[in-house]
Amino acid sequence: MILPIGSLINATAIVVGAGIGMLLGDRLPGRMRESVFQGLGLCTMAIGMSMTLKTQNPLYVIGSILVGIIIGEALDLEGRINRGGEALKRILRSRNGGFTEGFVSASLLFCIGSMAIIGPLNEGLSGDKSIVLTKTMLDFFASIAFGAVYGSGVMASALPLLIYQGSITLFAEGIRPYLNDHIRAELEATGGIAIMGIGLNLLGLLKIRLSNFLPALLVVVLLCLLIGSLI
Repeated sequence: MILPIGSLINATAIVVGAGIGMLLGDRLPGRMRESVFQGLGLCTMAIGMSMTLKTQNPLYVIGSILVGIIIGEALDLEGRINRGGEALKRILRSRNGGFTEGFVSASLLFCIGSMAIIGPLNEGLSGDKSIVLTKTMLDFFASIAFGAVYGSGVMASALPLLIYQGSITLFAEGIRPYLNDHIRAELEATGGIAIMGIGLNLLGLLKIRLSNFLPALLVVVLLCLLIGSLI
């Protein structure tokens, strides 16, 4: 059984980062935060590229990405997720606005997005923690900034993240016996495209609606199974 070690490290980093933020307040230079995120953006792109190069047939990846984007855009997944997050903020607002706002805002930031799905999914399928650990570094610096503003509510957001990402890892491990090496390679390569998109967003070069890419992860599995049954 693969334990969700990556998610445990991720959750711990959020708690530590939020604690540092609470101690630092607003004394962390904005220029330093910007440079750190740019460096992480470049590293994220490198990881995504290495994943994409594992494909055995680029047509699987290209077809899945295009069909997945069409589905995601038609369903407006990015918009639905954002609206759902705003609705959750309104529902959970309480008198203790600082704690609740910090908890909800940080939970949405850390749990929503393609990296929060692809990272633990990749860990469960192959044991590779590189994506979730890259996300951990991003979340660590973000939690410092959030902790300086919202305090302990950011620390509390580590719990839903651990449950959410850990569940994905355990689910991925459960389905791993049903996926052959070919399907896992194409699934990882397709996820690598989205990871490269995260890098571009971090660098500020583009603003890609990456949540609309998520259906491609299901499409590539179905495509591999369909073509495999015909060959």
